[in-house]
Amino acid sequence: MTTPELLTRMEKTPEFDLFKITGMAERRVADDTTDVPEDCLTMAVSAARDCLDRSRYAPDEIDVVISCSISRTTDGRRQQFEPSFAHRIAQELGATSAIHFDVSNACAGMMTGVYLLDRMIRSGEVRNGLVLSGEHITPIAFTAAREMEDSRDPQFASLSVGDSAVAVLVDRATDDADVIHDIELMTCSEYSHLCLGMPSDDTGDLAMYTNNQVMHAEDRLSLWPTFHRDKLADDGRRFADEGYDFVVQHQVGSRFIDFMNNVGEKIFGTPMPQSLSVVEKFANTATTSHYLVLHQALAERRIPKGSKILLVPAASGVVTGFLSATVSSLEV
Repeated sequence: MTTPELLTRMEKTPEFDLFKITGMAERRVADDTTDVPEDCLTMAVSAARDCLDRSRYAPDEIDVVISCSISRTTDGRRQQFEPSFAHRIAQELGATSAIHFDVSNACAGMMTGVYLLDRMIRSGEVRNGLVLSGEHITPIAFTAAREMEDSRDPQFASLSVGDSAVAVLVDRATDDADVIHDIELMTCSEYSHLCLGMPSDDTGDLAMYTNNQVMHAEDRLSLWPTFHRDKLADDGRRFADEGYDFVVQHQVGSRFIDFMNNVGEKIFGTPMPQSLSVVEKFANTATTSHYLVLHQALAERRIPKGSKILLVPAASGVVTGFLSATVSSLEV
């Protein structure tokens, strides 16, 4: 769905230029018109099967399945919390002996799932695992289009979302050609009121209310680079010496990505690596955004083998942090 198509759902012609503000020209929307409509579960299962087909593992060789979706639609539009999505996905895949559990950590969900799996593998508890998410979040965009009046409305950010699903298979590194170097996360619960998903105050439909002015203030944006700088300093390291080739920020919008990179450059005192993004074609896909960027960049052969990638989450809450990895043999 293009941005102009989405805006035609507003009752009156908007006075704002959504593409100019967000850089989003289009987004994907789950198809709910077929006999088996797409939802979080079907999209996540499809992504997981595609991921497994490209790996060396059969479903019964997977030790862990971690589902990280914020939205949890199944059977079309029904919201499901029990049994866990991870349980249903593992059953659908045939990974019946895998440990399975859900993670809920807003847009940092996939990052948190990989963080947990990385620690489980490093501890020797498991050999490998699948981290996945399906996000059916465009219903909040349609609610916003029906209910909001102008760009100052707390539902404005809901116009920036798109549906998607991703899956990542992680196992023990055998050399330095493909390795996760760092994953660190931080939550600042004092900001938890700034972005809330809930039934609409007006109609009861799915909605999201965001205080963008406070969320995008420079002191909040500086949380990541300050945390990152201090964590590296604990080990006697500096951002400038890490050799990052690419950075992937959370895909909130093109302006947000520029703000984050500018604040990072200011605090680290060094130029930022090349920034990768998919906001123009896919918009903000919540938990899946960083891995969707990675997938597209690999598919378009924009990442040379041996590149060091930096992923930076920025979830409502606030949850922030960083993941760095060297990528050589990943193929999509």
